[in-house]
Amino acid sequence: MIKQLRKVGNSNALILDKPILELLGLEEDGQVQLTIKNGNLIVTPTHPKLLNPEEMSETLEYVIKKRKKVLRRLAQ
Repeated sequence: MIKQLRKVGNSNALILDKPILELLGLEEDGQVQLTIKNGNLIVTPTHPKLLNPEEMSETLEYVIKKRKKVLRRLAQ
C-alpha cells in the first residue's frame, strides 16, 4: 500500500485509514513506537487494543476489498 505524506505545519504526517488503525489495534491519539531498521520505518503500537479474531477478519476483508488494485500491483 502506498501512502502520501501530508504537510502539517512545519512537519509531514502519514495519515492512516481507520481500517488500518483497527488492524493494528490503535485508536485515535494512540501512541506508536517508531524504529528504523535496514532503511525501513517500522511503526509499532505501544498499547494496542486487542481485537477478537472475527473483528480482525472483517476489517482485513474490508481493507483487501478497498485496496484490491494496489495489493495486486504490489504482489507482482
